[in-house]
Amino acid sequence: MFEETKAFSSFSVDDTGRAERFYADALGLRVSRDEAMGELLRLHVGGGSVLVYPKPDHAPASFTVLNFPVDDIDRAVDELTGRGVRFARYDGMPQDDKGIMRGNGPSIAWFTDPAGNVMSVIEQG
Repeated sequence: MFEETKAFSSFSVDDTGRAERFYADALGLRVSRDEAMGELLRLHVGGGSVLVYPKPDHAPASFTVLNFPVDDIDRAVDELTGRGVRFARYDGMPQDDKGIMRGNGPSIAWFTDPAGNVMSVIEQG
């Protein structure tokens, strides 16, 4: 039934203006607004899109909502850090000085958007 559909993901934020600036400026994504849907943002990634919608009582998810595969995690973390992205530290996770967890599967580093949604860069081998 769904084999041919183009599924998409979505998540909420508390302020679409602030989110739009973060996704465009810090992450370098192409972001568009869907005027027919009001404040809805569309993040253009990898030939598809992710919808971001405003929610007045937004509460960030307690899990990673969006993963960005990268070839070189050190380069990605350095570039994002230079753009003002701060990487999260989690108790019990063996992360290095950059916030990258290595050696437990693919190398990964987590950060949050301005609404507190967890995202990551994850190295693909």
